[in-house]
Amino acid sequence: MKRLLIVVDYQNDFVSGALGFEKAKALCPAIAKKIEEYRLHGDEIVFTMDTHGPGYLQTQEGKNLPVEHCIQSRQGWELYSDIAALKQPQDICFYKPSFGSQELYEYVKERSYQSIELCGVVSNICVLSNAVLCKTAAPETPVMVDANCTASNDDSLNEQALNILQSIQVQVMNR
Repeated sequence: MKRLLIVVDYQNDFVSGALGFEKAKALCPAIAKKIEEYRLHGDEIVFTMDTHGPGYLQTQEGKNLPVEHCIQSRQGWELYSDIAALKQPQDICFYKPSFGSQELYEYVKERSYQSIELCGVVSNICVLSNAVLCKTAAPETPVMVDANCTASNDDSLNEQALNILQSIQVQVMNR
């Protein structure tokens, strides 16, 4: 049985663009190493991509976070740097207009994995949301987050997110 690695929203706008932050940039080598490790063992790798249209500022999210980001087909929407280069044609991308991906939930629910691991950004928003969806879709499958492979632009919120993940029985490694 394969393991599943979910790379959450490691896109230009969250790393070096409109909502980018230095800790997100610093994650790149660790996430790249994680992808290479999963690939070496023949495990499955999928990506979530925050995806908005030109009317983003009129959406509920846009009204609460009025910073245009991850507008589909623009540079900020694309996967970041080395991570983009590691994506292979067989890797599925889940394009999501919101924090969690309904399609990812359905995908995980229909399959069996030895474990599910999430990495990427932002820990207290999309990583947390998708971890909850994975726990819901596959309650008997271990779900993990490597603290060295996720971050927030707010250290306090990152710590709180890791605490919440642990409280819902997500294994937080390297903390």
